[in-house]
Amino acid sequence: MTAPVVTRVSKADAASVADAARVLAAGGLVAFPTETVYGLGADATDGRAVARLYQAKGRPAFNPLIAHVIDPKAAQALARFDADAARLAAAFWPGPLTLVLAKAARCPVAELATAGLDTIAVRVPDHKVARAILAAFGKPVVAPSANRSGHLSPTRAEHVLADLGGRIDLIVDGGATPVGIESTIIACLGEPVLLRPGGLTRAAIERTLGRKLAYTPSAIPRADDAPLAPGMLATHYAPRTRLRLNAHHVKPGEALLAFGSTPAEGVKRAKKVLNLSARGDLIEAAANLFSHLRALDAAGAGAIAVMPIPGEGLGEAINDRLARAAAP
Repeated sequence: MTAPVVTRVSKADAASVADAARVLAAGGLVAFPTETVYGLGADATDGRAVARLYQAKGRPAFNPLIAHVIDPKAAQALARFDADAARLAAAFWPGPLTLVLAKAARCPVAELATAGLDTIAVRVPDHKVARAILAAFGKPVVAPSANRSGHLSPTRAEHVLADLGGRIDLIVDGGATPVGIESTIIACLGEPVLLRPGGLTRAAIERTLGRKLAYTPSAIPRADDAPLAPGMLATHYAPRTRLRLNAHHVKPGEALLAFGSTPAEGVKRAKKVLNLSARGDLIEAAANLFSHLRALDAAGAGAIAVMPIPGEGLGEAINDRLARAAAP
């Protein structure tokens, strides 16, 4: 941004919701909680507001944004739903599911927000604060995670302020987000394809569709190698400290991101230890992932050793985020 702005932080209530709607209508940027992580909202129909959002995040302009709307009817004004998309929307909206669909003929979302693609990513969030803001504003809101591009996603208002203070207008503090990991993204442009694992499990989606999902993002047509959906860059959600995945022991100078009740070898020499879930609960682990990574990143360790995480259920999404965070 050309000059710092004063970032206000307001506790979530009726006044802050009305304030958020006014800021959005004026082309400003508002961070607010969803059930997944905090989103950074801008008027999806205002290209200048979207450009300001990209600038605040330092986000590559070829990375498309998710349009958040209040209900499936509002989503139908933006995108074309086939039978599979309609079935998924009926089953999981509001909730942590994003659908990538063909744009509707008169889609009002700014071209910049869709990175010039003929597709659009749409979601109906399931959080009372997010839904109140959407209802008060009355238009679609693009809301990527409220952090600088590539950094850890925020699950509390203080995470947003630490990353984007002086860059955005308002943070609506609704407490910790319950899911703690981003939405699952499914492309419905023919046969449904899983583009990003997330807060809704593959198994739940497959039960609704009645068939297996492919996980082959490269099979989806893309323009100029641009990602079709958010969260598909190889390096993403990254702390400054290097991650060492599937670690069974702790090296000198490392911090430890643990999982389960069995300690890693050499745990006593770790600079700092945080456990995603001592009970081995993947729901608890997902909710803790980004906040624990933030805390370990601040520990001054040479690296963060990450114990193995099972791959089933939400473990698929957790391992996806860890792999991206560990990429060079």
